[in-house]
Amino acid sequence: MTVPARFSQSPEVLRDLAARVLELARQAGASAAEVDVSEGYGQNVTVRLGEIETIEHNRDKDIAVTVYFGARRGHASTSDFSDQALADTVRAACTIARHTAEDPFAGLADPALLAPVDFPDPGLFHPWDLAVEDAAELARRCEAAALGVDARIRNSEGAGLSNHASQFVYANSNGFLGGFPATHHSLGCTVIIGEGDNMQRDYWYSSARSAAAMEACEQVGRTAGERTARRAGARRIATCKVPVLFEAPIAAGLFGSFVAAVSGGSLYRKSSFLPDCAGSRVFAPHVQLVEDPAIPLGMGSTPFDNEGVATRRRHVIRDGVVEGYFLGSYSARKLGLATTGNAGGAHNLIVSDTGQDFAGLLREMGSGLLVTDTLGHGVNPVTGDYSRGAAGFWVENGVLAYPVEEITIAGNLKDMYRDIRAIGADRLVRGSRTCGSILVDGMTVAGE
Repeated sequence: MTVPARFSQSPEVLRDLAARVLELARQAGASAAEVDVSEGYGQNVTVRLGEIETIEHNRDKDIAVTVYFGARRGHASTSDFSDQALADTVRAACTIARHTAEDPFAGLADPALLAPVDFPDPGLFHPWDLAVEDAAELARRCEAAALGVDARIRNSEGAGLSNHASQFVYANSNGFLGGFPATHHSLGCTVIIGEGDNMQRDYWYSSARSAAAMEACEQVGRTAGERTARRAGARRIATCKVPVLFEAPIAAGLFGSFVAAVSGGSLYRKSSFLPDCAGSRVFAPHVQLVEDPAIPLGMGSTPFDNEGVATRRRHVIRDGVVEGYFLGSYSARKLGLATTGNAGGAHNLIVSDTGQDFAGLLREMGSGLLVTDTLGHGVNPVTGDYSRGAAGFWVENGVLAYPVEEITIAGNLKDMYRDIRAIGADRLVRGSRTCGSILVDGMTVAGE
């Protein structure tokens, strides 16, 4: 593989550095070792009211090494790639390991589960090398499109474009060595309508591995402007218990809470509101969730996890029943289970819809609350209690009636999951979770 543009090191150099660190660990007496060598670069440009506001460039690199002396573990890292720095970092990791208590669950992943070293290129590297002025011009066009939606939109929090690239190599003393480059680009805009105490704001953004897969800059701006314009005249509502429709960008977060609850650390620490739920019906019977780490250009796509374990497509929720957790090797050993290839997190979660488009979900709900924005982090990971500030729209007879603000929505995630009435086909592909809008029955809405 040739060196991608603007990286300071070739993939071959990263591989050589990884092999050198493993050899230093072996010479120091470590019974096992693993290393991650990475570097990245990026640019962020923001404009506000047509003028460049910030220009940021970043470039970083890192070598992180973990050594094992039997059941003792030590970790150290450095951003210096010199021979002396590598030796010092390995020595520091070894010193930490020798003074650390034994942990019978520590160690490398099972060699039988590692991905093949000749895995195909996942195709996640699509650099977008823009001059600052070119990036600023795209942001200006995005902001101008937002401001042009409605004459009442006269202020802006700005529009920004970012493009980032990284590459890494992971290696361990069980013979695994692999890595690949990847990119991540985004463009977003936030504008304001009204003045004084009557101001409302909203935003929109697009992100993708490839610039070609992103929404056009004018479309991002128009969507931000349209969303902001419809917020004008927002009011509070009386406290009630009604169906709540979570718009697609917000709905994905409900499954983020599920992933956290069934991830290894939460489970073995007994800090999850869903302990021992494998094989149990946690969701409504029409809920399906698939993890697919091989989606082309997927934000969560990868042939192996942070330990080199091969990833695979699997059902996590089938007909509302939880079929699997999210485990790395350490948490799996603590729980007496096998790793699921999720060291480092989940990979491309896709929630199946129940057939309705967004308008169909509104009709299905009849009257209730559409949530388009949430505030704060009001989720208790131990009890599942859910309480968040929110804004959105009151819906009457399947039609948006008026915007609402300064309300709180509350419930318990276990009840909310069971009470999912429908999932929309308006799936938003933006991050590693793909999900349409979600209609939940009977939540408490606290207002006036």
